[in-house]
This record gives sequence, structure tokens and C-alpha cells, in this order.
Amino acid sequence: MVALNAARFPLVELDFVANAQNEWVALIVRPQPASNDESLLALFGAPDLLAAIAPLDCIVPLDSTAVLTFSLCEFLPPDRVMFTLPARVLANADEAARAASLADAGYRLLVDGVAAGGKMPTRPRGVAHDSTDGVPAPVAALFGPHLAYNVHSVERFAECESAGFDWFSGDYPLLARQPEDGHDGTSRRRLLALLALLSRDADTREIEHMLKQDPALSFHLLKLVNSAAFKISTEITSFAQAITVLGRRQLQRWLQLLLYARQRADGPPNLLLPLAALRGAQLEELCRLGGGERDEQDLAFMCGAFSLLDRLFDTPMGDIVGSLRLPQHVLDGLLRREGPLGERLRLVEGKPDQAQLAQAGIGVDTWWRSQLHAWHWAIQVMRHV
Repeated sequence: MVALNAARFPLVELDFVANAQNEWVALIVRPQPASNDESLLALFGAPDLLAAIAPLDCIVPLDSTAVLTFSLCEFLPPDRVMFTLPARVLANADEAARAASLADAGYRLLVDGVAAGGKMPTRPRGVAHDSTDGVPAPVAALFGPHLAYNVHSVERFAECESAGFDWFSGDYPLLARQPEDGHDGTSRRRLLALLALLSRDADTREIEHMLKQDPALSFHLLKLVNSAAFKISTEITSFAQAITVLGRRQLQRWLQLLLYARQRADGPPNLLLPLAALRGAQLEELCRLGGGERDEQDLAFMCGAFSLLDRLFDTPMGDIVGSLRLPQHVLDGLLRREGPLGERLRLVEGKPDQAQLAQAGIGVDTWWRSQLHAWHWAIQVMRHV
């Protein structure tokens, strides 16, 4: 493996790809400013990327097949890496020939757009469509998957799904109406009440009593504690035992995320859940890498995990967190994106450039380590919650 060289490691944009059942299936990986052989070698030659995001695949957008040198392809396993290529580029005979060679080697190719004259290049696996270009035409009878990216509205998601696309990437989860929590939102309100109990260090029996009032919440919590994520050899069968095994710190963390869990056993996953986990884990890791103490790291995680509650409840953030006794600097970050936590939350929510990271005192290598940690953790959370 190639060691991570901070001086030449690229800034990387990572975007989730989900299927129509709201399950993450891949990540789009975009080194900045562009995918070239040096940036891709630094990225995929560095330790841990593909291991950290397993079992998800990587989708790498390319402007040309020429960047895929033989030495680079040694680090790009065909069963984990696929490429998008512009249709206009594949209209070139040399590019088409190299694309055919990649397909022969087992790589999956998604053709992005339509070539001049409307002709589809030969042997694509599927198609990709930039949703900002408008409503897509129905996809051809190809094997797939078919990827719609930059899907920034619920309406465009529906249009792409109707056109035959089955993989989606964009901000549409932030705009979707959240599924009903029973008839009156009782479970989520009870979770917030539990978090308030934990914030004032309530007695364990009081916490256990509230857990017993909600069978769905109790089921999710016991399922989580007994999952492979905790590697516990003895099955946990009671709430008191769960509280003891988890500890109050971890219990508080998982309750924060269970706010976003599916509310019906037969319902689809909520895509806000892994996004909240992602934000929380990256803010926590940035705090840790910056020398923050354990309590500071916990508050950073909380800030990230809570940052989507207004979307979840369709309620102003101030009305939600008012009863949780949060420290002022966490409130500043959540309500106004102010202070150190607020500044880092803005970065985690967006796609910062090197100048913005430098202004926040964060190196590209530090940012990458926090990204990798956060995506790994969020992927595990989505698989177990």
C-alpha cells in the first residue's frame, strides 16, 4: 500500500448513493479539483479506504479513460470500483476501445449523458444522469445499475425513479416529508424526554421505567445492544442490563440516533439516520484530532447528530432542543452555526474547499481522516439500526 502523504493527498468529495429502498449501496468519490492518475493513486493507494466503506462500492466519475494507467488499476479492484464516463468522450474511437478493455477486465461502466446523434456507446453497464439537466429520458434496456445524481428535490427523485433509475444521490432526503411516527409522534417525543433525563443524570430506574412504556423503542435498543456492533458475548435481555452494558454516555449517543430510526418494523430506513450519524462522527473525530477531551468530543457528536432534528420534526430547532439543557456553545452551533462547533458543522454540511478548511485551521489530511472515520461509522450504524 501507498502511505498517506499529506503534502499530495487530494481534497475528496464523498456523496452517498442509495437505492429506492433507502439503503446506501455506494459512494461517489470525487478527488478535487479533478480525478487524475496522481490523485486517484494517492486516494486508493492509501490504506483503509475500501476496507472502511465496505460493503459499499466506489463510483469514480472520469473525464477520460486515459487516467487509468496499469499501475493505478492495481489499486482499483473491479468488484468494488465502477466508473462514470461522459457519452461525448466515448464517441471517440480510442476512448471507446479503452472502455471496452475495462469492461473486459470486469469494471462496471456507467455512461453519463447521450452522445451526439443520440447513439449509446457500446457495452455500457448502465447509465448516469445529472438531474440538474432536467427530467431524464427513460433508461435503455441495459443491465444497470442506473444512477441519477444531483437529485435535489423529492419531485425529481420521483421522476428519475419513474424513468427507470434505481440508484440516487443528492439532497433529496433533506427535503422529503418524514414518515409518520404512529399517530402523534409519541415515540420521538419519548426519546427526547429520555435524553432530557440523561442530561440531568436521572436515576436508572426512572430511565428504565420510561423505556418500558415504548415497545418499539425498547425493541430497537435491545436489538442494537445485541448487534455485532458491540461484540457482546452475553445476550442482553433487560433494560437495566442494557443501561449497565452501554453506560450512560453510550446510551445517550444511541438514543440520539434512534430518533431517526424507522418507526415501523416494515417501513423503509430513514435516510436522515446515516446522515446524522455521519455529521456526528465527523465532528467528534475533528474534535479528537484537534486534542479535545472526551466530554468535548461527546458534545461535538451531539451537535452533529442533532443538526437534522428540525428536518425530522419539521419544527424550528429552538423548539426542539430547548428542554435538553445543552451548553451554550452547542446551542450556538445548532441554532446559528456560530462558534467553533458551528463553523465545523457548516463545513461538515457542505463541500469545503482548501481555503475554507485552512481558515478553520484544518489540514486536508486531517479532514480526510475525519471523513473516513465518519463514513465507516455511519455505514455500520445504518446496517445495525
